[in-house]
This record gives sequence, C-alpha cells and structure tokens, in this order.
Amino acid sequence: MHFVEAKGILTANGGRYGMNIYRGCTHGCIYCDSRSRCYRFTHPFEDIEVKQNAPELLEKALKSKRNRSMIGTGSMSDPYMHCEEELRLTRKCLEIINKYGFGVAIQTKSDRILQDMDLLDEINKNAKCVVQITLTTFDDRLCSIIEPNVCNTKRRIEVLEKMNERGIPTVVWLSPILPYINDTKENITEIINECARVNVKGIICFGMGLTLREGDREYYYDALDKHFPGLKQKYIEKYGNAYELPSPDSKNLMKLFRDMCIQNGIMYKPDECFNYMNTLPDTYSQISLFDL
Repeated sequence: MHFVEAKGILTANGGRYGMNIYRGCTHGCIYCDSRSRCYRFTHPFEDIEVKQNAPELLEKALKSKRNRSMIGTGSMSDPYMHCEEELRLTRKCLEIINKYGFGVAIQTKSDRILQDMDLLDEINKNAKCVVQITLTTFDDRLCSIIEPNVCNTKRRIEVLEKMNERGIPTVVWLSPILPYINDTKENITEIINECARVNVKGIICFGMGLTLREGDREYYYDALDKHFPGLKQKYIEKYGNAYELPSPDSKNLMKLFRDMCIQNGIMYKPDECFNYMNTLPDTYSQISLFDL
C-alpha cells in the first residue's frame, strides 16, 4: 500500500454523500468491476492507495454542514480490507460521522466490520446505519475461488445475523451472478432463504448476470482459464465483447428472486432499497434543521 494526501473525501449524490477512504482492493474477487480501465488506476490494483488524511477531511466537511444526511461508503473499495486491521481509518471516519449526527450506509464483504459493531450500533441509535453485505454463492468452495481473499458466505451470513440481533438493518447485494458458474436455481434459493432467516431488510439485484469492461474482462478471463478450463471460449462465443452478460436462465432466475422476496417480505426493487438506505428517519431529519 501507499499513502496520499487527498484533496477531498465526500462526493454529493442525490441528497446524500459518498466516501471512499481507499482505492484498490486485496480481496481478489475475479469479477471486480473496479479493475476496469475507465477508473484510471495509475498503480497496481492490489497496491492500495490510502487517503491518510481522510478523517481530517471528513471532519472539516461535516462540521460545516447544517443538514444531516446519509453517507455511503464501500461502493468502489471495501472499507474493511486487510489494511484496515492496522490503519483503522474506517473506524476513525465512523467516529466523526457519529460525532456530527450523520447516518451511514456501509458496504463490505468482510467480517472485519464486526470490530466496529459497537460504533455502528451507536450511529444507528443516534441517526441511522445500514450494513450492506455482498453475497454471490452459497457454495463456500466456489466462494473461495471467485472471492479468494475474504471471508466466506457462511461467515457473511453470520455478520448479517449479528447486525440484526443488534437492531442494525441490513441489505444484501446479490451480485454478480456469473453465467455457467453460480447462476442456478439452487444457489439463488439458498441465499434468499438465509436472507429471510436473518431478517435482511432488502436485496439488491440488477439482473442475473455480470458486466465486463476493458481491464476487468481480461482479469476475469484469466481466472476462467485457471479455474474453469474451456469456459472462456464459451463466453467469447456467446457474449463477444458485450458489456452486459446475462445468464442464459436470467428470466427464470429473476422471477424466482422476485417471488421469494415477496413471499418473505424482503424489499427487492432497487429504487426502494436505495431510497431506504439513503434516507434518514423523518423525525430526525426535521429535528436536525433546527438543532444548530
């Protein structure tokens, strides 16, 4: 990893703010879109860029804002990568978010988030906290292949369960679903059944498939050659250089997903999930207009 002095930390996005403390990732997921060349990485993806002044930038930004809102983090780089164990920049930023009464919607694949559960609980009581966990496959053997350097699915489900036991709402990203790999009825059914068991609030799924761009595609295809011999050629013949790669069974799998979410009272429409994650409770928002 290497350290930089960032010029800013928050980006405005539809009435809320986004934040990425790190750039790059060490989880090694074979499908990661963040590897795409459009994001203009000037360093190796696994050489994590650390915005070492993130807490100072965040405090400066939040103390000047009168209206509270949700702050999202984890969409581009996981806030609980291996380096967070040592640096604890995510925790420092969460402490500042809590200090100024903002809410947080935090996305990860890692059980390291449990080390901050006390702080997430406090944020949720003072404002709002939503923990988002990505689930792709119920098969832990397959998980170790496609997401090799992060905790397995069973452990992530335990994280969801522990969060819900503390009253912290959770949302699952069911993504990506890789054609000919994890795009099965059994996989989708098992994941949603577990989500229902641990009282997940919503599941975000934009479609049964994945997207590939320049940079991401090459890395993914190398992984297919290594772990799924012959599958790359099948992809090339079916999808060419397409950006969107839907599963051949996408229609049936999406129907199964929607039906199971409805049966279990789980939010499944992306707009509904995002609206929930991006909105502070009405009473809190109204109070915050007059509390300074």
